[in-house]
Amino acid sequence: MKRLFPSLLVCACVLGCAAAARADQPKITHARLETRSASDGLERAYRRFLSEQSEPGWMAYSVPAIAGHHPLCCGEGWSDDERESCGRCSLESDADTNHTVRGPASGVEHLEAPQEMVVFLRAAEHSVTRIRVLTPGCEVDAGGLRVLWLSDVRPAESVTLLATFVVPGFRDDGDSRKPAHGALAAIAMHADAAADRVLESFVAPSQPEKLRSQAAFWLGTARGATGLHLLEGMAKHDPSPKVREQVAFAYSVSREPAALDDMIRMAHDDESDHVRGQALFWLAQKAGKRATQAIADAIENDPDTAIKRSAVFALSQQPHEEGVALLIQVARSNKNPEVRKQAFFWLGQSKDPRALAFFEEVLQR
Repeated sequence: MKRLFPSLLVCACVLGCAAAARADQPKITHARLETRSASDGLERAYRRFLSEQSEPGWMAYSVPAIAGHHPLCCGEGWSDDERESCGRCSLESDADTNHTVRGPASGVEHLEAPQEMVVFLRAAEHSVTRIRVLTPGCEVDAGGLRVLWLSDVRPAESVTLLATFVVPGFRDDGDSRKPAHGALAAIAMHADAAADRVLESFVAPSQPEKLRSQAAFWLGTARGATGLHLLEGMAKHDPSPKVREQVAFAYSVSREPAALDDMIRMAHDDESDHVRGQALFWLAQKAGKRATQAIADAIENDPDTAIKRSAVFALSQQPHEEGVALLIQVARSNKNPEVRKQAFFWLGQSKDPRALAFFEEVLQR
C-alpha cells in the first residue's frame, strides 16, 4: 500500500490541474480530489461530507465575489495589485493569516479583479475546524489531504451555511472562534443580497460585542452603500463605545463618499469622548479641506481638553501645506494652554521652515 500512495497523489494532482481549467475552480495540487454536485442543497452536501470526514480534509466550492476587490491571496485579505500573481497557497499552514509562497512559476497573473471566490472548509473528527477563502487564480497545495469539490452551489445557501458558524464562535473563547472569523470574512465577500441581511443580523445590539465590531469592519470595507447605511445605524444606536470606535474605523475604509460626512458627524456628536477622539484620528488620515475643517472645529468647540489634544495631533497628520499653518494658528491664539502646548510640540516634530520661523518669533518677544 505504501508504494501505491505516491501514485495516488500524482493522479490527484493531475486531476486537480485538469480541473483548474474551469473558471470557478483553483489549481489544486497534492490532493485526493473528488467532485460532487450540491444541486440538492448545500446543507445536505455539507452534512454528508461531515459524516464522512473523521480524518482531516477539505470541502470547497466557488461563488460570485463582491465587486471591486483585488485577488484574495490565501486568506482573509487581498492583494494591493490586481495584476499580481497570487502565488501558491498552503491550506495546511498553521498561520491564522495569509500564507503565500510567491514565485514566477506559481499562480496566475490577474488582469482584472476576480469575479469568483473559493470557500474552503476544513473538517476533522466530523467537525469544522477552519474556514478559508481565496480566489481561483491561486494555486492551492492541500498537503496530501482529501478535497471534496462541490459544484452547483447557490450563493444564498452558502451564506446560510457560513452564518451557522459565526454567532456561536464569537460567543465562545475556544477553538470555534477560528472558523467563525473565516466564515464572517467569507460572508462579507459574497456578491449576494443574502450577505447584507445576515450581516445586519450580526450588528444587532443583542449580538456579542466582538462580533458587532468585526462585522462593522466588513460593512465598511466590502458592502458599499448598504454597508454604510448599516454603519450609520450602529453609530446612532449601538450602546457600546468600543463598537462605535470600530464604526469610526469602518467609515475610514469605506469607499462611499458619504462616509466622510458620517465620520465628521461622529467626531462632533458622539457622546463618548474616546469615540470622538478615534473619529478625529481617522479623519486625520483623510486629506482634504472638509476633514481639516472638522478637525479645526473640534479644537475650537469640543468641551473636552483631551479631545482638543487629539484634534491637534490630527492636524499634525495633515499634509504640511495645510496642517503646519493651522498648527501655528492654534499655537498662536488658542485660549487653552494645554492645546497650545500640544501645537508647539507637533510643530517641533514637523521640521517645517515655517515652524522654525514661528519659534524664532516667539523667542524674540
